[in-house]
Amino acid sequence: MRAGGPRKMPRINISLGKQQLDLLNDSGRLVRRYLISTSRNGAGEVNGSYCTPRGRHIVRAKIGAGQPVNAVFVERRPTGEIYSPELSSCFPDRDWILTRILWLSGCEPGFNRLGKVDTMRRCIYIHGSPDSAEMGKPGSIGCIRMRNRDIVELFDLTLLRTPVEIRE
Repeated sequence: MRAGGPRKMPRINISLGKQQLDLLNDSGRLVRRYLISTSRNGAGEVNGSYCTPRGRHIVRAKIGAGQPVNAVFVERRPTGEIYSPELSSCFPDRDWILTRILWLSGCEPGFNRLGKVDTMRRCIYIHGSPDSAEMGKPGSIGCIRMRNRDIVELFDLTLLRTPVEIRE
């Protein structure tokens, strides 16, 4: 934060083709670049498609501040569990949402907001993942997965209502 003034709004650009997330400052300069994993089903906005939605979004909620790395979330609430390979073997079909959550909301009515294409109702997040989750290639069921150390850093650098652009 600058002395005597409000903190400027960063921006997030997500490239589905490159499987990367760029954090830009208010001047459009690259601050950080992260490898990510988006949907194995590709791009799409329709509820139930398990695709990653495209277009203009904002960070609507930041969830998990103060939680330990590998904290497990179910329906955006910490379960009290800490992810481990042993826990994973007990729940082999669980879609692991770990450490922090940036919950996205679409900004384009009829494309990624409202009705059958509502990003927020679809519970599309940027979130942490097990260390075993491969980054740099599609693998999620719609969300944007990140390494835990990366989501902690991004969470701390991101403000509510940060613009997020998801492109092919």
